Amino acid sequence: MSIDLNSLDEGTRKKVINLQNLSTTMEYLSQQKLQIETSLRDTELAIEELEKINPDDVVYKSIGGILVKSEKNKLLDEKKSLKVTLEMRSKTLTQKLDRTKGQIETMRNSIQADLQSKSA
Repeated sequence: MSIDLNSLDEGTRKKVINLQNLSTTMEYLSQQKLQIETSLRDTELAIEELEKINPDDVVYKSIGGILVKSEKNKLLDEKKSLKVTLEMRSKTLTQKLDRTKGQIETMRNSIQADLQSKSA
């Protein structure tokens, strides 16, 4: 359903524009969360693999497109720290998504009420 913004009063028009902005924000947050979850899965896989190998085995880490020799324990610590950071980011994004969903629902209800009262 398409709404002609010019036919709406100023308050309802602002609400519709705000709803559109919230929807855009929701899409952006969803994309960020997907990227974080992908990075988190990759990090967890790296931790699992690092825990399987011998401490004497040679490991490398990627830095800016090149591989650099590293120590297993040091790299494992880095990956565990990254995992904690990614988990915190994921939790924060989940909270932002939930808050944005609530705002969208509230805004939709408000717009519907405005449109129904206008048509009545």
